[in-house]
Amino acid sequence: MVDYRYLIIGGGMTADAATTGIREVDATGTIGMISADPHPPYNRPPLSKGLWKGEDEESIWRGTEARGIQVHLGRRVVSIDAHAKTVTDDRGTVYSFQSLLFATGGDPRRLADDSGQVIYYRTFDDYRRLRTMAADPVRFAVIGGGFIGSEIAAALRLQGRDVVMIVPDAGLAARVFPDALSRFLVDYYREKGVEMRMGERMTGLDRREGGKVAVRTAAGKELEADVVVAGLGIVPNVALAEAAGVRVENGILVDEFLRTSHPDIYAAGDVANFFNPALGKRIRVEHEDNANTMGRHAGLNMAGRATPYHHLPFFYSDLFDLGYEAVGDVDARHETFADWKEPMREGVVYYLGEGRVRGVLLWNTWGQVEAARALIAEPGPFKAADLRGRLPA
Repeated sequence: MVDYRYLIIGGGMTADAATTGIREVDATGTIGMISADPHPPYNRPPLSKGLWKGEDEESIWRGTEARGIQVHLGRRVVSIDAHAKTVTDDRGTVYSFQSLLFATGGDPRRLADDSGQVIYYRTFDDYRRLRTMAADPVRFAVIGGGFIGSEIAAALRLQGRDVVMIVPDAGLAARVFPDALSRFLVDYYREKGVEMRMGERMTGLDRREGGKVAVRTAAGKELEADVVVAGLGIVPNVALAEAAGVRVENGILVDEFLRTSHPDIYAAGDVANFFNPALGKRIRVEHEDNANTMGRHAGLNMAGRATPYHHLPFFYSDLFDLGYEAVGDVDARHETFADWKEPMREGVVYYLGEGRVRGVLLWNTWGQVEAARALIAEPGPFKAADLRGRLPA
């Protein structure tokens, strides 16, 4: 048996951030990390952003082991005994812990029929594989028009590759952006040379001669490509927590100190469902700011420094020459008010619900994240007209 004061399941950004939080409080306590990934923790956003623009691959590594952490790579946890405080991996190694953190993230949503020919873009190895393919003049089909799909399509097109997007909605990121902006992006991507197949849902794949693939859609059409990339979001990886008797509901339920229903087991990052005071509800967030900030808070709490997690995360993206930062509940189902400095090119979109600002989209508008957080925290009531010119602050 391998004994640890702190044990972390997962090897991503959240797991690494937790080790920094632990070390702020406990400089010598033993820390173990069990990760299915063959690589030590790395920054994930550059996989669909900076690395495609020439950023050095060496810049993504987070230096986890320099903090005195024992990282067990290429291993999967198969069982947890919460009462005995032990974890067993797929090689039969048993680990004991005093405090345990689930930083298990999520697994990519998969297509019902992919015949093993689809790249589900999530890891550094996925990036390397796709980057190698993009060195040749091949045609890419990107399935999905959300966060990852939009970024990957832009990244591949910036390499001069032939790209077609197959999106079931009428616009890009239709669940996040208001309709006018979502539809504008479709035309914008077309101007950048991406073939846009909107309102089409993939139903299957067929192999063709020469290694090509035919993508079948619900409309009865077939689109030929050399490589298929799916960006369909993730499903929170809760199976281990559930089997250990930890409460699960759209992720692992945690309190304000990131403790689960077991007092010595914590959860953070993509997999954690937490209450956010500014929004007045439970949320689960799958972005970098939350991974880093929540992971650090989990580490602080595991090491005994009680630190409530009331942070309202933000996320960001780059889409060709456009970029944005988004704070709070940016849900297209809310009432929205767009305050444009230049229509569709620079401005602020406010998301309103029950007289309050629930989210803010900063479209090519920078340095306003804290001001947006403060606005979301205000009780209101607000009407759309009250928000004209409110940001930039």
